[in-house]
Amino acid sequence: MAAIKKKRRMGLEQKRAMMGYLFVLPFVIGLLMFFFFPMIQSFIFSLNVIEVVSGGYSLRPNGLNYYRNALFEYVSTSNQGKSFMVLIAEGLGTMASQVLLVVIFSFFAANLLNQKFRGRSIARAIFFLPVILMSGVIVTVDSGDLLQSSMGMTQTDAQEGAFQAVALARVLLSTRLDPRFIDFIVSAVNRIYEIVSASGVQILVFLAGLQSISPSLFEASNIEGATGWENFWKITFPMVSPLILVNTIYTVIDTLTNSNSVVMTIIRDEAFRSAKYGLSSAMAWIYFVAIMLVVGILTGIISRLVFYQE
Repeated sequence: MAAIKKKRRMGLEQKRAMMGYLFVLPFVIGLLMFFFFPMIQSFIFSLNVIEVVSGGYSLRPNGLNYYRNALFEYVSTSNQGKSFMVLIAEGLGTMASQVLLVVIFSFFAANLLNQKFRGRSIARAIFFLPVILMSGVIVTVDSGDLLQSSMGMTQTDAQEGAFQAVALARVLLSTRLDPRFIDFIVSAVNRIYEIVSASGVQILVFLAGLQSISPSLFEASNIEGATGWENFWKITFPMVSPLILVNTIYTVIDTLTNSNSVVMTIIRDEAFRSAKYGLSSAMAWIYFVAIMLVVGILTGIISRLVFYQE
């Protein structure tokens, strides 16, 4: 009898495994067709000089020269003569503050949107709307003067915004807080539109996690006399902590690879404006390794603090 039950249980586990493989299959196919082979080709390009010939191109071995050029010799003329490695370091610094702000804001917004109030569905759609709109021509309009002009914004308005930021900094300085903390707050206020625009997916992920928490946990906690603050730190936060890791990794990759990244712009310009495909490929691989190192370090650190429900 026990053997029959074990066989049935193993059959159910196998069915669940097959369903998992079935759901992952489209991603695997897309990865192989649209990512893996171009990735291998770019690595080949980084080790060769590409010469255009009739009917295509030819490759002439170049060793690691492009990697040496990118690491030690390359200087960007459009970024105050900074080297490629300096630009990567600056991008990682900007990413650190961006990720912290986006994850905190999205977690806070998801908790608000998880409350019951009129118009909750509309509010959720509004927060997720930038994810849909921030693509194609909308990004171009958003980054140019056309958006400002359509909203009636002038140079005077921009100056008033700068003055308001200075006024905020003066108020915070009067509280005798750490100047580094004040700079962080002022920077966050100045980038509020950018933070909200980059938080749509993270809010959706956190919201799904919050809704998956069983109400019986809160009911039992309330019976024991726990406060809302205690429920948050003892139930809500531990239960959604795995999603903090997911959203952190997603935000890191999204921030470092979006169209506004200086490093991504340089890689793209070297390939399609200067026709230096080998150098561009070497830069892309160096940047890829740097991103993977950051992701690996963050995963190792955050995973130790994550609570997984067995």
